Amino acid sequence: MRFIFKKIIVLSLLIVAGSSFAESIYTDFFSDKALSGYDTVSYFSEGKPVKGLKKYKAEHLGVTWFFSSKKNKGLFEAHPDKYRPQYGGHCAWAVAANNAKAKGDPKYWKIIDDKLYLNYSEDVQKKWMRDIPGFIKTGNVHWPVLAGK
Repeated sequence: MRFIFKKIIVLSLLIVAGSSFAESIYTDFFSDKALSGYDTVSYFSEGKPVKGLKKYKAEHLGVTWFFSSKKNKGLFEAHPDKYRPQYGGHCAWAVAANNAKAKGDPKYWKIIDDKLYLNYSEDVQKKWMRDIPGFIKTGNVHWPVLAGK
């Protein structure tokens, strides 16, 4: 029994470590849903977050992306980099201001220069909006190192 328990622990650690490499797409703990299941294309096409449906999903960068329509799924599959949130969906302010990863909440977002950015909360988003260009510049410096952690 101890042997099985140890294997489960090791396997869990490997999964967590493996998921933090590559692009480091934020997902909730014990989930593989990017953007908590929201359709990343909808921010661009509808100007708001829309929950994705199970019948329209795609795997990309080790996580599952959900879409509200077949059209949005196709748009994402054709150009995933265009629609993926910046900083892997982590909070843009936390990446820039704290050089740290934090949950990006799909309900607190902004598109700047055709790129999607998420924030942790409404209060954090207000902080981020005080100097968006400065935070993006700093976040772009911090993210390559954070993405590998």
